[in-house]
Amino acid sequence: MEHVDCVVVGAGVIGLACARALALAGRDVLILEAADTFGSGISSRSSEVIHAGLYYPTNSLRARVCLAGREALYTYCAERHIAHQRVGKLLVATDESQRPRLEAIAAQAQTNGINGLQHLSATEAMLLEPALRCVSALLSPDTGIIDSHGLMLALLGDAEAAGATLVTRAPVTRVECQADGFMLEVGGAEAMHLQARSLINAAGLGAVPLARQLAGFPADLLPTHHYARGNYFALQGRSPFSRLIYPIPETAGLGVHLTLDLGGQARFGPDVEWIAEPDYQVDPARAAAFYPAIRRYWPDLPDGALQPAYAGVRPKIHGPGEAAADFMLLGPREHGLAGLVQLFGIESPGLTSCLALGDAVGTALAFTRHRRAHQAKQV
Repeated sequence: MEHVDCVVVGAGVIGLACARALALAGRDVLILEAADTFGSGISSRSSEVIHAGLYYPTNSLRARVCLAGREALYTYCAERHIAHQRVGKLLVATDESQRPRLEAIAAQAQTNGINGLQHLSATEAMLLEPALRCVSALLSPDTGIIDSHGLMLALLGDAEAAGATLVTRAPVTRVECQADGFMLEVGGAEAMHLQARSLINAAGLGAVPLARQLAGFPADLLPTHHYARGNYFALQGRSPFSRLIYPIPETAGLGVHLTLDLGGQARFGPDVEWIAEPDYQVDPARAAAFYPAIRRYWPDLPDGALQPAYAGVRPKIHGPGEAAADFMLLGPREHGLAGLVQLFGIESPGLTSCLALGDAVGTALAFTRHRRAHQAKQV
């Protein structure tokens, strides 16, 4: 039985940010990743957008960590020379019926403390982006794009420099809560048993299934998980846009929007496709629904211009037709188990929020340490 201080399960951008924060705070951290390398799941299959935080309900965890995380991320990218660009985003109403929703989003953004939004008429918006068609728009200058792989390399580098260790091909197959921490069975080529004082569940798509293994965790706190595939299609040829273009959000996502990579290549998506199990195959036939959605704001999209690119899968904790759920970060204060932090439903804007979520996990674990110190004094 190996004994370790702190185990982080999952080496996506959230797990790496958590490991970095804990290692920099002086914790001895072991990161366990089931895949062959870090960041090969959700974190490598996003739009790579740094979100401003326009949409999220007031005082929700999503709103708080997105706003704090955005500023921290821009600073971190500048300090670490991580490729990124504050390109800006246009959120567009494509017909008169959407104006009230656009105004409601602007009001919500202001309530969330988002500064710098600009209301644009159709003429003003199309002066910025001549290929665009809309009736009005909001310009978000603080929306950006980032090299997500470069970000994860930097997070891992910081964590390892502070003493953390990453082990890949190490799936956690069983977890047991013990009096002084957690016992983990780890599979792979070199199966092992670990005892950890603290455990961070940042397993992404596998977070809820992993939590279900943990005897003693309050069952009523476990959400029901769902999988929603988001398909992306790449634009063949040069993009006529220099900014990100977003339609009015849909129930389960932000609509089929146009994003750019750091090389200027345009891609569209994601859509929302509810699936039973994670599957990253893109059905080329889904492009048929993309064309009319895109042509609402770019009517001159040529026929045959879209090619399948890639797909991501969102770890939803709400189902089809249900209102979007907030991020869930459950620490000892919420569930009563010392040393345990569970992260559920961390989808967009998870990448933007990663540094803020890492700090929040550190704060949650500090509550455990303070309580243990208080209990020791009482004894």
